[in-house]
Amino acid sequence: MISYLLHKITYALLTLFGVVTVIFLLFNVLPGDPAKMMLGQNQTAEQVEAVRQKYGFDKPKTTQYFYYLNDLLPISFHSKNETDYTYLRAGKYSATTLFSIGNTTTVLKLPYLRESFTKQGKRVSEVISETLPNTAVLAVSAITIALFIGLVLGVVSAIYKNTWLDKGIQIVSTVGMSVPSFFSAILFAWFFGFVLHEYTNLEMTGSLYELDDYGQAMHIQWKNLILPALVLGIRPLAVVIQLMRNSLLEVYNQDFIRTARAKGLSEFQIIRKHAVKNALNPVVTAISGWFASMLAGAVFVEYIFGWNGLGKEIVNALNTLDLPVIMGSVLIIAVIFIIINIFVDIIYTWLDPKVSLQ
Repeated sequence: MISYLLHKITYALLTLFGVVTVIFLLFNVLPGDPAKMMLGQNQTAEQVEAVRQKYGFDKPKTTQYFYYLNDLLPISFHSKNETDYTYLRAGKYSATTLFSIGNTTTVLKLPYLRESFTKQGKRVSEVISETLPNTAVLAVSAITIALFIGLVLGVVSAIYKNTWLDKGIQIVSTVGMSVPSFFSAILFAWFFGFVLHEYTNLEMTGSLYELDDYGQAMHIQWKNLILPALVLGIRPLAVVIQLMRNSLLEVYNQDFIRTARAKGLSEFQIIRKHAVKNALNPVVTAISGWFASMLAGAVFVEYIFGWNGLGKEIVNALNTLDLPVIMGSVLIIAVIFIIINIFVDIIYTWLDPKVSLQ
């Protein structure tokens, strides 16, 4: 286990280094002056030049790249010269000094994702910390719906293979996989939030936290979670149904199932104790990818329903060219995918003891 985790951590660090390099190169070839983006329209030449010097925008791209790495690394190096970008000014971030050599100080800190261009110097880490939990709640709810309903319908479809019930479930799952999320989001919002609003009491848009009628306090509105969670869960639900059905039918042909029947076990006992657990591997693989994508930001669903999550924040950042928010969000997405990938590998060993962590 330890050797596996060390191997995965090394792989993760190399992957993150590649992601950092790609997103830096990608967003730094875009036209436009970051200093002017930060200051807005009412700026003077002196203000633009001061911002360029403060954030290192006046330096060559290679130097800016190393500045960016220095901000992200937990161990970073800082100049004692107040005019340098790497000078550790007060309020930039909390750090613990390790040692100093000459004009350079080495510190230990959390990764620094810089400041938003359009939110008056607000840290990107604060922007993500405010939106990612909302996306996590939405993603967990959608995956729970997809798993609970999908596994049940997949098992039923496999048990009643080639019957009208099986064919009906297959048609529903096929439609679910075919309909784009943005279309189903608009359809659900209009039908359940507008046409049937009198009966459902659901709103077309709304987030997890909303101001009360007096505009003084934030309250949780769980009903706003229903429609986006259902819409977001439709496609993974359809995938789970198909995978569970096909995998279970394959498991049914294995020798150990025939042995279980020969021992006199009922079909319910065979399914519960033997078949389902051995059929879950492809489901876990698929659902982990969907879950990572949802945590990374269900862009269309969040934007259409007005859900204040990471996906909606990424769309707003793209519209305003808020590069630090976009770059920080992409980096967080990469970290989420890597963590879930390691977690899924560990789950495999529980589902199938024959799989070893090599």
